[in-house]
Amino acid sequence: MTNPTSTATTPSAPPRAGRREWTALGVLMLPLLLVSMDVSVLYFAIPAISADLGPSGTQQLWIFDIYAFVLAGLLMTMGSLGDRVGRRRLLLTGAAAFGAASLVAAYANSAGTLIAARAVLGIGGATLMPSTMALVRTMFTDPAQRAKAIGIWSGVMTGGIALGSVLSGVLVQFFWWGSVFLVNLPAMALLLVIGPFLLPESRNPAPGRFDLLSVPLSMAAVLPLIYGLKEIPSEGVRPPYVVSVAVGLLFTALFVHRQRTAAAPMISPTLFRGRGFAPAVVLNLVSSFALMGSAFFSTQYLQSVLGKSAMEAALWSLLPSVPIGMAAPAAAVLVRKGVNRAYVVSAGFAVAAAGYGMLALAGTDSLWLVLAACGVLACGVVVVMSQMTDLALGAAPVERAGAASSLLETGAEFGGALGMAVLGSIGTAVYRHGIPASAPAAAHETLGGALAVAGQLPGRAGDALAAAARTAFTSGMHGAALAGTAVLLLAAAGAAATLRRIRVGA
Repeated sequence: MTNPTSTATTPSAPPRAGRREWTALGVLMLPLLLVSMDVSVLYFAIPAISADLGPSGTQQLWIFDIYAFVLAGLLMTMGSLGDRVGRRRLLLTGAAAFGAASLVAAYANSAGTLIAARAVLGIGGATLMPSTMALVRTMFTDPAQRAKAIGIWSGVMTGGIALGSVLSGVLVQFFWWGSVFLVNLPAMALLLVIGPFLLPESRNPAPGRFDLLSVPLSMAAVLPLIYGLKEIPSEGVRPPYVVSVAVGLLFTALFVHRQRTAAAPMISPTLFRGRGFAPAVVLNLVSSFALMGSAFFSTQYLQSVLGKSAMEAALWSLLPSVPIGMAAPAAAVLVRKGVNRAYVVSAGFAVAAAGYGMLALAGTDSLWLVLAACGVLACGVVVVMSQMTDLALGAAPVERAGAASSLLETGAEFGGALGMAVLGSIGTAVYRHGIPASAPAAAHETLGGALAVAGQLPGRAGDALAAAARTAFTSGMHGAALAGTAVLLLAAAGAAATLRRIRVGA
């Protein structure tokens, strides 16, 4: 008689990725690096663009901001579209659009043309970011390999933002401003040539009809929120920005209602039933909150408090990004060796909180302390981001990897804007309290305004105002850092409580 247990089958281990998949990952990192760099690549090119094209003040703002706005507004749409038409197909289409728009931007002869090209770059970027992450989920089904690949993805994404500003400074110094866009072409051409052979095609086999109504609803939810939160730290809590945030929240409610009631929603509510997906999105948002909130102060500190030139500040700001590349792989190794992911993520938040604590100790001449603080904070944040990305993608069905990726990225965009708004507003409030009441009105608005006024005052009066403004700004940074520390410590406790029992396989 046959032993019934002898015919029982055990689940086979997921296939491990080989040289082809790791080579494909290297190819995928090229567009990811360029998309993240394009967020900051105009930092040093704007003056040259202004001198050449003569944009108005409003046009200059749109040249800089339109890319990030379009990118954030279309992430969910493009992630869901990739699940339907194929992630590789959407990636290659986006790469072609990104390359073509880069060429147009490089040789733009008017501000309007450059704004339009930057908008198309944002559309291309919105296709590239969720597609690269979804393809990583498809190619790396082994949990340990996927965690390693996502760690690399997170490091490249974070490092690209820092590298973009420095690269633009070098290119503008030795070439012309259009060169900051031309550097995109070789990488996109390589992706278009090699991608069809190395990258697997994947899609949702039964996606249902594409919900067209969700597209404008998602953009109407994201764009006003991002805009309002972005403007509040620099312009103050003014009615137009409050209304913008309120409108965004209203459309967010309408978008959520649509996803819960539509027959084939753009973002399926079933994603949030996966164990760990919802906590991963929220904790990833908090990590972006911390990273962008600190950047709001560190960039101004280097330039306006320490008096570094824009180029010097950008070069110094590269130092904190050096250890980032080791943080995510180290976290992946710990989880692979059996350390509970909850404790790794909590430790990441605690490390980031320590970075904010160091920032709260900085004086008006603390270059190395501020750089060290930013490095410690960034390492903690990247640990959290890489682990939460891995958790979310592991919890999401493979057929919805694009939508899951787009939700993570949209949450990160919202978290970054929220960090700048909340921490920036705290810092601004403390700054204004520290400025002498007798100082001109412009000095009470921003540190830059105070330094401009100080430069027009004679002798000791100007020096005294400049010193008071730098001290007030540093005090504001202290207040924001303490608030950031509190948020991150709460997040550490929340991560320990919510993630402790979650185990997500491939």
